[in-house]
Amino acid sequence: MVSLLRAFLARIVRTGTLKVEIESGTQFTVGDGSGKPIAVRLADWGAIVRLLFRPELAPGELYMDGRLVVTQGSIYDLIALLGGNLGSDPTPGIARAFNSVRLMPRLLRRGITARRAKRNVAHHYDLDGRLYSLFLDPDMQYSCAYFEHSGQSLEEAQLAKKRHLAAKLLIEPRQRVLDIGSGWGGLGLYLVEHCGAEVTGITLSDTQLEQARRRAKERRLTQHLDFQNLDYRAVTGAFDRIVSVGMFEHVGRDDYGAFFTKISELLADDGVMLLHSIGRSNGPYATNPWIAKYIFPGGYVPALSEVSPAIERAGLLVTDIEILRLHYAETLKAWRERFLDRRDEAAKIYGERFCRMWEFYLAIAECGFRHGGLVVFQIQLSKRLDPVPLTRDYIAVRENQLKTSGRCGVEGAIAAE
Repeated sequence: MVSLLRAFLARIVRTGTLKVEIESGTQFTVGDGSGKPIAVRLADWGAIVRLLFRPELAPGELYMDGRLVVTQGSIYDLIALLGGNLGSDPTPGIARAFNSVRLMPRLLRRGITARRAKRNVAHHYDLDGRLYSLFLDPDMQYSCAYFEHSGQSLEEAQLAKKRHLAAKLLIEPRQRVLDIGSGWGGLGLYLVEHCGAEVTGITLSDTQLEQARRRAKERRLTQHLDFQNLDYRAVTGAFDRIVSVGMFEHVGRDDYGAFFTKISELLADDGVMLLHSIGRSNGPYATNPWIAKYIFPGGYVPALSEVSPAIERAGLLVTDIEILRLHYAETLKAWRERFLDRRDEAAKIYGERFCRMWEFYLAIAECGFRHGGLVVFQIQLSKRLDPVPLTRDYIAVRENQLKTSGRCGVEGAIAAE
């Protein structure tokens, strides 16, 4: 069994150094001997079997359970070593068979119902709010930041992200804006205070909704900002602008058609929609089974080739696409470092096993953006060719307005009452 594991790991780790110790005391090393050595210990023979037959699921579970222990380096170092060698094809050996099963034809799958969507959201977003406050910025932005330059702080980059979104949306005062997946309310608050928008934010998270409403009330913005616990399919009315940040990953690819058809129904004829979503640069691929089981049940990260046909069938036009490449890797690095700095506080809330799970999540996510073909799509949509200017110069102009005066649009923002 040890020889099988050694051969298996040797096929993966071609560059770098990985030292492995088995419970019996057996040790071996794979790699070319370069770089900083990473060492792990496997607690039992069952762990070897799990690694051989479920290499995408087993490492996270074994680490959570203390059966895979990193004795030299960190869990991030281990995942970075493996990810750097695997690149964008993290499916060695028998794992390809499991991946093929998860990518079965559409007829064998079903869409995500509103009830199931709410349950999936609750699994991740209705955790104790103290956990997220340990590593997020004060505005509780839980999506990819926008790093304008090297060395920019997380707080500055999250503010830059909101400016970037607002600039692309071309919001004018009093325009009706729908924020699909409004989270803890930070983007909605920004669009009201700095752009003068009338915002409706929807979320399926009870915990996020409560905090978003509290923040709007504290800032006396409830007349201009309405947060609701609502599935996107249940929204009615017409909106000048629609924005969705970090929510599309939970729609499920069987429901892309329904999603964009709903966007077309809600968007004004001269309206603009901006979709901000994690995406794949290397084509369709099934969700990592560990992520699907423990972190984002029902989640799916799309390739552009899966999204574009649904947009076209809904009668929407793509007016701009921007690919944010390493921005999310840097965001996750900041989150991971902040979480580790306050890990003891997290352990008091949820315990040691949860902390190991969260460490693994932040590490594997960051490495996915550095080595695994993950990026962020910002797709701008409209129904006509003319709602946005002919060139992209307006984005920088509006961002500069927001930087210098804190206002965008013709009349400026709505003052808090």
